[in-house]
Amino acid sequence: MTGLPKFAAWAATAALTGALAGCGDGLDHSSQRAYQPLSSEMQALMTEKGAQPSSPILIRAYKKEAELEIWKMRSDGQYTLLKTYPMCRWSGQLGPKTREGDRQVPEGFYNITPGQMNPQSAYYLSFNVGYPNALDRALGHKGGSIMVHGACSSAGCFSMTDKQIAEIYTIAREAFGGGQRAIQMQSFPFRMTAQNLAKHRLDPNMAFWKNLKEGSDYFEVTKQEPRVAACGRHYVFDAQAPEGQTLDAAAPCPVLKEDGDVKARVAEKEQIDARRVAELSKTIKPVRVLYADGGQNPHFASQRGEDVSRPDALVQAPTEIALDEPVASKPAPAAHPASPKAMMAKLPHPKPAPFNVAHAKAAGQSVAARAVEPAAAPVSSTVAALAPIPEPTPPTSSIGRLLSKLDPRSKPAPAPMQLAPTAPAPAAEE
Repeated sequence: MTGLPKFAAWAATAALTGALAGCGDGLDHSSQRAYQPLSSEMQALMTEKGAQPSSPILIRAYKKEAELEIWKMRSDGQYTLLKTYPMCRWSGQLGPKTREGDRQVPEGFYNITPGQMNPQSAYYLSFNVGYPNALDRALGHKGGSIMVHGACSSAGCFSMTDKQIAEIYTIAREAFGGGQRAIQMQSFPFRMTAQNLAKHRLDPNMAFWKNLKEGSDYFEVTKQEPRVAACGRHYVFDAQAPEGQTLDAAAPCPVLKEDGDVKARVAEKEQIDARRVAELSKTIKPVRVLYADGGQNPHFASQRGEDVSRPDALVQAPTEIALDEPVASKPAPAAHPASPKAMMAKLPHPKPAPFNVAHAKAAGQSVAARAVEPAAAPVSSTVAALAPIPEPTPPTSSIGRLLSKLDPRSKPAPAPMQLAPTAPAPAAEE
């Protein structure tokens, strides 16, 4: 039990932390539960996984599936899954915690230090997950003292059974005793599978969840704890600020230093997952899932009773509300040039001026000659009436040649028809 001496030195600080816990966690001064030895079964499991009791651990939690995982570092520096615990109770909805009293279980990346362990918890045993972190504060998220504890009761916490938290607490205590300074806890709305991402693709939290998936992908690809920081109001992973600079969660990100090989491997995984999500989205209807108040792992379905917080909310299955895909606006069809026939139909067709026979006779003109002459244009002034009409420019295009046929100036007038006169015509002037 190498972790016991060091752990005992942190007990006083941890007890004070527990007194301020947000899930109603108080003090149980008679408790000696924090110093239970690691079971022989757990020691055997660690040996089977190639890990030591004193080696570092990492915690991952999934709200929708109501599961909490403990990962243990092997001798080669990579993490291996040690054990998955069914979660007895979590509260609220899928999505991050944003304010005090919203009953939301936080989502994100958090650090658990020895001082956050509460050996005298009123909820059997507990530890504070470290909410809010730097990104939560930059986003204006409020609240605090979110715990992993026993008693199967949640008002924003990760709640386990007393037996479960006793084992988890002991595993963490041994890791701290072995020299681990902080335990990383990764909290997700659900497992970052293509199926879940396709199903929840229209959820308003999806942009945030994709950022969480990036950190999950770093861990999945390397099986090492990702270095987590924040800038530009989002998480960044395995990235460092330029020399002499620091990362600020609320400030824009500078040019980051990253491991090119790891980044390429993560990008490859993201591309494979994105293609799978796109394929599944063709058949999976997008939904928004609503809970009466959180959930519980199905493992406990037959054990619900008075010891569970809000059992009435667990009776109601979560509701899936189908969402409609946004309809992309169709572009207007390209305009086609009008055909010559259509253009001709739109042209004006002026009516010829009325013809007065008596006036034509008086002017010494034949009826036939007058009939083929163009109508005189109305004269608004003497100068306009005497101005010569310019010769039209020969058309060069097919449309121009077609339109020119409508212009009476574009062709010579036909010779007047010779009709038998009814009276002798006057002699032609020379």
